[in-house]
Formats: sequence, structure tokens, C-alpha cells
Amino acid sequence: MTLSPRKGELVDDFTLPGGVLTPDGGFHRGEYWLRAERRHPLVLAFYPLDDTAVCTKQLCSYSNDLDALAETGTEIWAISPQNLDSHEAFARKHGLRMPLLSDTDRVVAHSLGITAPGIGVRRAVFIIAPDGTLHWKHIALLGATFQNTGTLTRHLARFRTG
Repeated sequence: MTLSPRKGELVDDFTLPGGVLTPDGGFHRGEYWLRAERRHPLVLAFYPLDDTAVCTKQLCSYSNDLDALAETGTEIWAISPQNLDSHEAFARKHGLRMPLLSDTDRVVAHSLGITAPGIGVRRAVFIIAPDGTLHWKHIALLGATFQNTGTLTRHLARFRTG
């Protein structure tokens, strides 16, 4: 298993397909490049499976609290191994407002050291600083719980804008 990056280390660049609900009810698909986000902090929220109890609770919580994250100048990307069709159905069903990215081959999850036998991908959150280095991370052993928005905003406070 690949080791997860440590605080202060540069996170390897990646590109993944993803999609996000649009205000007019569409689902915009495109490519998401980590390197392109170096101007502000970024939260990468890895979750095992679309439309399951804990994953739904986690992503609905983050979606509902996007304004609190925006106060720190932060974007959040939710990443799992499902394809974009699955992500679109999940986003539409629950009104998820953040981009959902597809790591179908688990290449990014593997590079961050969060693949696991049986479940595929561990529930994990990484906060990437504007310079591309790891600011903070949490990797769940079992994945039955998740880091709430309050925890994320405490770790993002140093990046607060305005």
C-alpha cells in the first residue's frame, strides 16, 4: 500500500472526471485538475459508495454547509470510485451542490494511501493548502463516521478570506 502524504508535503497532481449540479437543473461534466486549484484551499472528501447511509449523510452535510466553507475561500470535491452516471443520480436525488469526481480505477485513492481490501476506498478527508501541500488529513479506519463541517472549518480557519 502506498503511504499517505504527510503534513507539509506536496500532494501529487491529478486529473479526474467529475460533475456538478448547475443552478438551472443540469449536471455539468468536466475534468478537475488539482493543479488548477492552487490559488485557494481545497478539501478532498473521499467516500466509498454513492447513495449509502453514511456517505449520503456526509455529503448532504457538506453540501448544506458549503457557505461556511466558502468563507475560508475553500472548495470541496467529493471523490469515490463510481462513474459519472452514478454521481449524477446521487447528486440529483439529494441536491448535492459540490463536484462529485470519479476515481473509477482508484488511482488517486491509491496515490493517497487510502485504498483498502473489501471496501475499495477508505473514507478520508484531505485539506490541500493553496501551495499544493497537505495541510491536514483524516483517514477513517472503519468509515462508519465522518469529519463534520465544524472540524473542517476549524482546520481551514487559517485560510479565512475577508
